[in-house]
Amino acid sequence: MELRNKELNWAGNLEYRATQLLHPASLEQLQELVRAAKAVKVLGSRHSFNGIADTGETMITLTKMPEAIEIDELAMAVRVSAGTTYGALADALQQAGYALHNLASLPHISVAGAVSTGTHGSGETHGNLATAVRAVELVLADGSQLSMQRGDEDFNGIVVGLGALGVLTHLTLDIVPSFEVQQTVYQDLSWDKVLDGFDTIQASAYSVSLFTDWSGEQVGQTWLKRRLGDALVEHIDQGRFGGFPATAALHPLPGADGGICSIQLGQAGSWSDRLAHFRMDFTPSAGDELQTEYLVPREHAVEAIQAIRSLSPAITPLLLVSEVRTIAADDLWLSGNYGRDGIALHFTWKPRQEAVEALLPRIEEALAPFAARPHWGKLFAATSTQLAGLYPKFNDFIALAQRLDPSGKFRNDFLDRTVFGA
Repeated sequence: MELRNKELNWAGNLEYRATQLLHPASLEQLQELVRAAKAVKVLGSRHSFNGIADTGETMITLTKMPEAIEIDELAMAVRVSAGTTYGALADALQQAGYALHNLASLPHISVAGAVSTGTHGSGETHGNLATAVRAVELVLADGSQLSMQRGDEDFNGIVVGLGALGVLTHLTLDIVPSFEVQQTVYQDLSWDKVLDGFDTIQASAYSVSLFTDWSGEQVGQTWLKRRLGDALVEHIDQGRFGGFPATAALHPLPGADGGICSIQLGQAGSWSDRLAHFRMDFTPSAGDELQTEYLVPREHAVEAIQAIRSLSPAITPLLLVSEVRTIAADDLWLSGNYGRDGIALHFTWKPRQEAVEALLPRIEEALAPFAARPHWGKLFAATSTQLAGLYPKFNDFIALAQRLDPSGKFRNDFLDRTVFGA
């Protein structure tokens, strides 16, 4: 259909430039549309804050494609259609007695979009969401299909593909038996004590998130998601890190409604209702925010956090909240954690894009000594010149993209700036 009004991303900070938005209802229709397009991008859950999904030509949405959630109990895998949200997938798996190894903060995002940008959950022994992928199915620029599985040549380059290689139609993910999680939130832990015992606190739970505005001497909130049956966290309850456990449900933003968040106060429940920060049946905010995130090697965690704290006078006035998490290393070429365990420094900004974008080079300069890699779906200033040296397989990815999409049908301004260097 021809666009009369431009489509917006989730946050409303980006107006897509596409001249038409198409809704294929079958694989055959999708292949035909991709084959005929001059330039094409796929619009997922729109939860990106930059132009990674933008195009001046044809935009495709997979919302009318048949949804598939096919569980293979023998293989401990699930085949899922690309546009399925993690919330819908988690519900289906939980009903069947299975789980994913992790979830992102929002269950509202699509599987393909999260995987393609290297989006992550939290936990020092858990890789990002893309590490669960064991097979992918794509439609290439000429309309043909490509299926690849873990262990195939170039598979590790295709998974976090940035939408530059083709249209993901289905992914097959590893699953595990379902498990229960207890979530407890602690307030006002001491920054000095947290940094002195950073490894200890990150090992305190299946998933650990530190929420802060970077000002003052205390961490605002610390969210611990403990797998039922794992060791207790007495060292926190005993006050080793200062602070105290919350007595009511909290939202990461002070004063916001904790009722829209996943259940806290140590009440046990399924992984599908606890690993994400927000409930699927509520929109976590009005969307009027911006986001930035950098992935830093784990060995530089304390130094990187201290560097950001030193920028508090510039960061805090523009900030809604920040989150610090840990993620395990992986071997996916353009993953933020390729070849290294890491931490994620996440910034949720007020909707002041000009001021935020003016600040980003300063943040990236402060994090440059630690080889910080930006999240591909969020705002950052770095270009391909800076990014190429941060990913050992960067040039291999470019060669792969040129081979699968020789005419550049899936390229756009964002990819030219950050990857291809045009």
